[in-house]
Amino acid sequence: MGKTILIVDDDPAQRRLLQAAVERNGFSTRTAENGQQAVDAVDAHADIDVVMLDLVMPGMSGQEALKEIRLRRGDLPCIVLTASGGIDTVVQAMQAGASDFFVKPASPERILVSIRNALEMTNLKTEVGRMKKRAAGQLSFDDMVANAPAMQPVVRMGKRAAGSNIPVLITGESGVGKELLARAIQGASDRAGRPFVTVNCGAIPENLVESILFGHAKGSFTGATDNHAGKFVEANGGTLFLDEVGELPLDMQVKLLRVLQEGEVDPIGAKRPAKVDVRIISATNKDLARLVADGAFREDLYYRLNVFPIEAPPLRERKEDLPTLVQRFIARFNAEEGRNVRGASEATMQMLLAFDWPGNVRQLENAVFRAVILCEGDLLQAEDFPQISGLKPLSAANDSRALDLPVAANDHRALAAHVQYAAAMAEVSDAPAPLKLFDNEGHLRELEQIERDLIELAIDHYAGHMSEVARRLGIGRSTLYRKLREYGLEERAVAQG
Repeated sequence: MGKTILIVDDDPAQRRLLQAAVERNGFSTRTAENGQQAVDAVDAHADIDVVMLDLVMPGMSGQEALKEIRLRRGDLPCIVLTASGGIDTVVQAMQAGASDFFVKPASPERILVSIRNALEMTNLKTEVGRMKKRAAGQLSFDDMVANAPAMQPVVRMGKRAAGSNIPVLITGESGVGKELLARAIQGASDRAGRPFVTVNCGAIPENLVESILFGHAKGSFTGATDNHAGKFVEANGGTLFLDEVGELPLDMQVKLLRVLQEGEVDPIGAKRPAKVDVRIISATNKDLARLVADGAFREDLYYRLNVFPIEAPPLRERKEDLPTLVQRFIARFNAEEGRNVRGASEATMQMLLAFDWPGNVRQLENAVFRAVILCEGDLLQAEDFPQISGLKPLSAANDSRALDLPVAANDHRALAAHVQYAAAMAEVSDAPAPLKLFDNEGHLRELEQIERDLIELAIDHYAGHMSEVARRLGIGRSTLYRKLREYGLEERAVAQG
């Protein structure tokens, strides 16, 4: 697990007993003979996760050491040990900030429970603090998991971008964490704590893009029953994150360019424009330069957005971060779902490291979420990841090209290829097939039924990102929205998005 426990006791025999009990359960240990050594160890070693502190020691007592440790690291859980069990002593220790206590000699099971409870409480507090920072627009680069070498230039460039209001374009595959990077840039800038507004340009119906981005006045069109400020006005003073910016229609690109140049928006039906002070961070998983060459993206807008490009690497190029990501996701889902999962077994972690994660961090997050719900013990096992446990490490990446086959409305062979691939992947992973090919009588189901299930699967897999769903299925967005209406999937798309 990589957690370090500091054991503080003036009795060498007690130290050895505690050390053996702790290390037997997979923890690392440090030891100290008295209170002053304990305080010095906390000052010198930032990797200490829990302190087990004897209360009665010569020189600096355990009570005094506890107060000093709490002054230095208020978030560090301290478990106090006592031989007498006097209620007054214990009450004083708990009032001073101790997280737990037990009377010596304690059983190894009691020691382990106390340590695990302390670590879980620390994880919960950390996750709650991170959620509060996210809601307040104060996430920083310290809140990112970015220790892999491939992430170092990303963090370095992000910190430089945070020092000014320069427009940033974040590129990278779907699911790599572009929004988190954008939030960290804001949190490290002078706009920290101000609005951070996200717009998924690929999930907005074309006829609503202008209203959502720039706002409208009451009565400006049928259905406009109230004034609507628009995302630019909502983000005034803060940051507007334009996700999937390459999906913007050409006519809206013209209006976006004007807003960026003039610093003002012109709501539909309004009598006068409104000034806005917005920092723009955009993101895309497409090659905007190629879109410019194909005439699908305005060249002048491209140069306006692509002033400070940052490329976020895929998860397969930063595997060093995967164990930390897994642990962070486990902590979050423990808090949200009331679960008590400690981590992943060593074999499971090796399996996760061997997989290529074509869906990147988002896929890992969803896989861990499912695994936490499925887990019946306190460690995630391989069977808790049925979607990948039976796959060869590189097969998903090599065979995922099948998902890129175009599926036009009349292209039965391409649709069949999608269906066969999805069924094969489910069969290999011992999971129920996501697409049902045959009816209860053993006959092939109708093509429309299979197509509906395929679109539903794509909506779930790509978390409601309609532009990505359309691209992967090889159909236009207007065709996709028409099929959503035909198959009654509009509510599902809205719920996922």
